[in-house]
Amino acid sequence: MTTRFEFKPVIASNGTPLYAAVRDSVHSAIESGQVNPGERLPSTKELSELMNVSLVTVHRALNELVSSGVLRRGQGRGTFVHENYAKPGHIASDVRFGMVFHPESTMADPYHGRIFQGVRDEAMDRGIDLVLLRYNEDWRRECSGFLYVNPYQEQFDTSPRYGANRGQTTTVQRDSLPIVSVGAQYETRDDVLFIDTDNVGMIRRAVELLVEQGHERIAFLGAGQPASNNADRETGYREGMAAAKLAIDEELVIHSSAWRLSEVELNGLVELLLTSDRPTAIVAAGYYLALDVYTSCRKANLTIPEDLSVVGVDDPPSAECLAPPLTTFWQPLEELGRRAVTMLAEALDSQSGPSERVVLPTELMERESVAPPPQAIGTPDRSAQSTTKGVQS
Repeated sequence: MTTRFEFKPVIASNGTPLYAAVRDSVHSAIESGQVNPGERLPSTKELSELMNVSLVTVHRALNELVSSGVLRRGQGRGTFVHENYAKPGHIASDVRFGMVFHPESTMADPYHGRIFQGVRDEAMDRGIDLVLLRYNEDWRRECSGFLYVNPYQEQFDTSPRYGANRGQTTTVQRDSLPIVSVGAQYETRDDVLFIDTDNVGMIRRAVELLVEQGHERIAFLGAGQPASNNADRETGYREGMAAAKLAIDEELVIHSSAWRLSEVELNGLVELLLTSDRPTAIVAAGYYLALDVYTSCRKANLTIPEDLSVVGVDDPPSAECLAPPLTTFWQPLEELGRRAVTMLAEALDSQSGPSERVVLPTELMERESVAPPPQAIGTPDRSAQSTTKGVQS
């Protein structure tokens, strides 16, 4: 094998994982000018031979450099040093933040994708390395702090908050490393920084909007996962109903088992919409849950908003393209991610413990999925009925 690159065999030492040694060697080659911005690296196979490590080790090392913005991948063309890496004002630091998503989260949901974009952009601007950590695993011992996205409370009890005397390799000297909770709040924790959107107020406003249109039989559809923003959104629904002096039918408080309805749950919602005392409006506490409501209405031969009004959460570009366009809430999720990185960076420089709680406002995007309720609800056409069980709650 002939190559101008001078990557040498790598040997990990002092407990450093082998992939980390490979990552740092590649990073050093870029910093020293051996590989220039915009230039393609040798293939994974070539690097594994040059550095005398496995393909898996090289792949993992390169993935981390891609995540932190040092490298980029060209589809079918290879791995390149990112062009922006050499721009004036580029900042290099020895700070590394670990980012943790709970096991049920998915990047297919615009909520998580947009937060990640904000975190990544701010980390790149600050020259901070960003790595994705597995749920509740403390095997790196390299991070300066942690970002937990929409976490469950139990994550804080088993989080990798090791200190300098427990194998920490950064220059930060603290008894425990700071954590920022992004998109979740827990009143019992005073050792964690929190930044979130106004989940309670957002759903309370959704109920107010529907009540203003004349709706009284309003359902709530939310995820049943133990993340605080799920509970906060249901709290907003209950507060909004109480403020309007409307009784809550618990049969209309529906919990999905995940970020969208399963087939059984979807069919159960169809059955609910086929009953004579069905709701006239639904607040869907997630964008994909709102899409499931649209699907359920189609299966039940109902029309939005003439038969059923729908209010959702999150405002990706496709919300305007639905038929009818969805009334929903825009959340500043990229800002949420950026602010979270800023809070964590500032916490590293602060001598005081965590205390800050930041709540960002949301914005109602009124479109065409909300209208006054029908004058009288009759039994819909049951030609679309299916023999399924009710929605899990």
